[in-house]
Amino acid sequence: MKNLSTSKKLPKKFYKRPVLTVAIELLGKIIVKKEGSRILAGKIVEVEAYDGNLDEASHSFMGKTKRNEVMFREGGYFYVYFTYGVHHCCNVVTGEEGHGAAVLIRALEPIEGIQTMVLRRFRTRKIDEKKFINFTNGPGKICQAFAFDRTYSGLDLTGDKVYIVDMPLLKKSQIGISKRIGISKSTELPWRFFIKDSKFLSR
Repeated sequence: MKNLSTSKKLPKKFYKRPVLTVAIELLGKIIVKKEGSRILAGKIVEVEAYDGNLDEASHSFMGKTKRNEVMFREGGYFYVYFTYGVHHCCNVVTGEEGHGAAVLIRALEPIEGIQTMVLRRFRTRKIDEKKFINFTNGPGKICQAFAFDRTYSGLDLTGDKVYIVDMPLLKKSQIGISKRIGISKSTELPWRFFIKDSKFLSR
């Protein structure tokens, strides 16, 4: 794995495209969080797209509010929300300013800072293979492992605190497509994308 602290970040123009394009191309990229001298990182293996212009499941469908304001910024911002009074979920804002679209990061393959993330998830540094496969395979699990909360919402992903590292595009044959998980509206949209052979997908 290359040096993540000096690797090429995705530029603003990457994020300012349509949400489905960005969602698919985020697969295989590396999300990085810097905590002083410590680096936490994971490969994005599963995402879901949300677009309030035609998607009733999106937070932005009913228009801009104080809660979802970040979704209406131009692409390249981090949108973190608290759900069910239990966990946080992190998203990547896409498109032009005022559009209201974002990509939910559903699952990661842990790469760096693993002991720190495991400790946050399980309060121990020793876990078995089953727990290792499952500790960042859900949006709430990711935020717990990386310590993402609402204070990170609105963060510029082209900055130095949280960013996404560019990696080669996947082949079309490597990408799976399905309906989204755990929603009750616009359920027919095939807007969940994932790396087919990854063992770190959400369940």
